[in-house]
Amino acid sequence: MREAADREDRTEKHVAMENRLSPMRELLGALLLEAKRPAEPAREFEMSLRTTPYRFRSLAGAGQAADMSGDRARARIYYQRLVALARDADSARPALTRAREFLATP
Repeated sequence: MREAADREDRTEKHVAMENRLSPMRELLGALLLEAKRPAEPAREFEMSLRTTPYRFRSLAGAGQAADMSGDRARARIYYQRLVALARDADSARPALTRAREFLATP
């Protein structure tokens, strides 16, 4: 999976490919989260956010990874960005619920 993400990073971007369904780097981060390896997905989500800074799944994943690794300050930053991105959403998405609950705790 890392090889696929690295290859995608090296490919020339075309306007038709700007809105991929899921960037490989984001998928790699999600895979590492599922494997309960929080330090690694944080890096992958941050790299994904450099090229696509407002992706819901990348912000949610980065926040979750930071929280899992004990970095509450970084988790707060990502969760605040996620909640701001979805401020007009009327949604019960689990990631958004998790972010709001995290931000509600001191």
